[in-house]
Amino acid sequence: MTSQDADRPGPAGASRRSKITPEREREFFDAVLEQIRTCGYDAVTMEGVAASTRCSKSTLYRQGRTKPQFVAAALRSSARARFALIDTGTLAGDLREAARCAGEWSPKDATLFQALGHAVQQDRELAQALREALVDPEIAALKEILRRGVERGEVDADNPALEYVPAQIFGVLRARPVLEGCNADPDYVLRFVEAAVLPVLGLE
Repeated sequence: MTSQDADRPGPAGASRRSKITPEREREFFDAVLEQIRTCGYDAVTMEGVAASTRCSKSTLYRQGRTKPQFVAAALRSSARARFALIDTGTLAGDLREAARCAGEWSPKDATLFQALGHAVQQDRELAQALREALVDPEIAALKEILRRGVERGEVDADNPALEYVPAQIFGVLRARPVLEGCNADPDYVLRFVEAAVLPVLGLE
């Protein structure tokens, strides 16, 4: 049986939504996010997502979601705290590793931010989903990294720079494309952290 056959409606009375497996839904979500990055939010259609995943349009429409709701669901499904995997044993080491990681995934995330720029201003659910997918988990993970540093005695708990570290790292990711016309790659973010973040925390 092909994936398209599996998407077709079953016998009358069967649960239509049960026909979509988590793996198949993941395909739909990945497809819609990739189309947004490539074509922009306005150019994405449910028909295009259906075509790229080789399913019928009715399969997507049966999910009971509008395009903004479908995109929001796709964003939420992609949420993951990549910084949460970092634990080098020192605060300076963790922040350097966070810089490298941020530089690696920032081009893909920056493209998504830019492609959704106008849409998220018009749709509160989309804006919230974007934060939940790409911002909130990473900020929480960075705060945990900083908390461990304080707990180990590497930085004073009352250091006023602590609360601004997430803003510094996320800020440089968003600012470089605007200021210099290119993404903040791992080397750039690492140099930024070593020059502008570690010194104010009293780290080397």
